[in-house]
Amino acid sequence: MLKFFTSSQSGDLNTVAIWMFLIFVVVTLYITFWAAKKTQSTNNFFTAGGNITGLQNGLAISGDFMSAASFLGISGLVFLSGFDGLIYSIGFLVGWPIILLLIAEPLRNLGKYGFSDVVSFRLDEKPVRILSAFGSLSTVILYLIAQMVGAGKLIEILFGLPYVTAEIIVGILMILYVTFGGMLATTWVQIIKAILLLTGATIIAFLVLNQFNFSFNQFFDAAINTHDNGSAILAPGGLISDPISAISLGLALMFGTAGLPHILMRFFTVSNAKQARRSVAFATGFIGYFYILTFIIGFGAIILVSNNPAYLSGSGEILGNNNMAAIHLAHAVGGNILLGFISAVAFATILAVVSGLTLAGASAISHDLYANVINKGANDKSQMIVSKFATILLGFMAIVLGIIFEEQNVAFMVGLAFAIAASTNFPILFLSIYWKKITTRGVITGGSAGLISCIILVILGPIVWVDILNNTKAIFPYKYPALFSMSITFIGIWFFSITDKSLQASKEKALFENQYFRSQTGKNK
Repeated sequence: MLKFFTSSQSGDLNTVAIWMFLIFVVVTLYITFWAAKKTQSTNNFFTAGGNITGLQNGLAISGDFMSAASFLGISGLVFLSGFDGLIYSIGFLVGWPIILLLIAEPLRNLGKYGFSDVVSFRLDEKPVRILSAFGSLSTVILYLIAQMVGAGKLIEILFGLPYVTAEIIVGILMILYVTFGGMLATTWVQIIKAILLLTGATIIAFLVLNQFNFSFNQFFDAAINTHDNGSAILAPGGLISDPISAISLGLALMFGTAGLPHILMRFFTVSNAKQARRSVAFATGFIGYFYILTFIIGFGAIILVSNNPAYLSGSGEILGNNNMAAIHLAHAVGGNILLGFISAVAFATILAVVSGLTLAGASAISHDLYANVINKGANDKSQMIVSKFATILLGFMAIVLGIIFEEQNVAFMVGLAFAIAASTNFPILFLSIYWKKITTRGVITGGSAGLISCIILVILGPIVWVDILNNTKAIFPYKYPALFSMSITFIGIWFFSITDKSLQASKEKALFENQYFRSQTGKNK
């Protein structure tokens, strides 16, 4: 089916990759079976009982970020555009000090399963949880699309299976991990794949630089001489040329990190605020190192993949599109064994991330909507049942949406997810923790306006309106809406809170002192 698999080595390639893939699946399914015995309550299902250490949680969090978007998407963007492809990794990384300094400790002290617990601490619970759930689900679904696209392309090029079949395989495995193993299984799957991916990316980067005697001057000179844009690949402006788009994307990545529900959820898997801070510190180190490797991998692919006919189609385009640059580079520097290892690990990466995302989505449905809105005070058993049904529903949606968005760059899709997280989740969470005058009316009005405006601007923007819906010109001219939708949220919450003179608003403002004291002294809710 693909030229890359018509070489004499293709049989060995498939054998190595398939065996490594099967080994990982067997190991992770065993972990799921083991975790299922310990996952009998909602506390264990959503937070692993709070027994994860800071180091373990740091690895698991970094595993969430070292996803298809990071490994395949960012290296693919660097391969395509050079230096500008790093805007995603820089934006992701800059968000971590915000989480460390502003979010981690009060979140852990005030919440139970997710950030909606914190937001509803002193506000009217029902409307706030509904809004938080919709913000979380919107972010989770967009992020899921990115991972499913990466998984489908990877299996398609690795095993020669149809893309639709690949999506179904990923969806079924994801449902199994989450439905039976919960957070405990998801965490250990993340830890294992984070270690494997860091190891594999390190090996690729080492083998690439070894060909240039570890001289970055030689390395970049070779990339400049190979790429069609020449020295322009080392300058900004190749991927995002106008300042508004650059600022908007930067805001989405930086503040969206602090609003991702599957990341925020991980701070409840540790025992206390100290371990939450340690989680962020470890995760920042692992993620920073990984993004350095993706930079080397992207430029290495420019040199060793872009002009190699073994990795190109008849029209001269890279097989499997730019998202597969890192996979092809693994074969170029390490042959079939390294390709098999990296392909299996990349697939494991996607499985682990979609499991974490699905768990966060299931939490929004069962904990926020069902247990605290639809059926107030629902017991553990009924919440677990709803969680499992929600997992199956989200798995089905992920498969369908992954098929629809097949041709989109996975890093861009994550950028949209971050835009919603930055436009809705982060402003609400941040202001509910630190601003005394916030009220329910402000949160609902401002948060809803930010969420709706972000979704509408995405639909009216160039990617959906032109590339997907095939219109000739976008109504909203920018790809990234966060600068506008995030401003709408902050201004809306501020205005509708300070103009709220109701008795309920007065009570909510008075509760701030109690919330602040608890968040700073480490007393759990």
